[in-house]
Amino acid sequence: MTQTTNVETILDRRQLRRKLTFWRVAALLVGVVALVALAGRFSGETAHLTPHIARIEISGVITGDRETLKLIKDVAKSKASALIVEISSPGGTVTGSEHIYDELRRAAEKKPVVAVVDSMAASGGYIVALGTDRIFADSNSLVGSIGVLFEFPNVSKLLDTIGIKVETIKSSPLKAAPNGFEPTSEAARAAIDSLVLDSYGWFKGVVKDRRHLSDSELAAVSDGRVFTARQGLPLKLVDAYGGEQEAVAWLESERGIAKGLPVREWKKPSAVSNFGIFSLAGQAAAVLGFPQAVDLASRVENAKAGAALDGLLAIWHVEAQH
Repeated sequence: MTQTTNVETILDRRQLRRKLTFWRVAALLVGVVALVALAGRFSGETAHLTPHIARIEISGVITGDRETLKLIKDVAKSKASALIVEISSPGGTVTGSEHIYDELRRAAEKKPVVAVVDSMAASGGYIVALGTDRIFADSNSLVGSIGVLFEFPNVSKLLDTIGIKVETIKSSPLKAAPNGFEPTSEAARAAIDSLVLDSYGWFKGVVKDRRHLSDSELAAVSDGRVFTARQGLPLKLVDAYGGEQEAVAWLESERGIAKGLPVREWKKPSAVSNFGIFSLAGQAAAVLGFPQAVDLASRVENAKAGAALDGLLAIWHVEAQH
């Protein structure tokens, strides 16, 4: 009995040591990644203390997150002589795009701000481009998609089919309407339509003002379609073909920016801050033999981003163009 107990004790101790080793190594890996990220951020901030041309990237779905807005504010207050905004986005929320537009206009009061369209600046992405002083785009980049939409799923027929009815008691007919659990009334549809048209009117007003369009010129570009930059140039949606090199040349020749300044990229805080720690932990766990942790961390991060996409949207849906 004693011999059996000793064997079990030894096995328990070995298992405990393995667990402790796992968590020590995991903590060490996360700590190393955090230190590397912080060191990189510190060195980047040091480089920003001398004159340069700043470059920030606006990509993916636009939500107007605090990190992006702060990044623009920091560039505006920095030693950067000018700002290049590289855009590759189908759009996002109307309010998020508006917030970035407003912040870019405030930055433009202090230094030149130029947009360089990579793959696309559509809908909310184009709102961001409108916040700059000049828009450059490759000839095949997509711009435009001037419009607003409001989407909601309606499962009322499905609920009828399976015999489920959602009862709602509310203070007035338009409270929480439309809700997707019942057929959309004409009054509810009209209320949402007024929201869409109001935001659409604001969007068109910004385009008309920033691109100096007549009513007829605005009507030609504001039906929701996207244009290539080749099409958009004569329509006044873009100012010139080109990318970063052409943008820098324009800043030097037209805005008096000193020649030869380096272009330095400004980035949002690393994944160490906020809830990006999930990504770091997932990578560390994968190194230790738990690859499924990467997928779990990715789901957490994606859920955070998706949760911010709500309300009126200024976004280009590729499938809707077919």
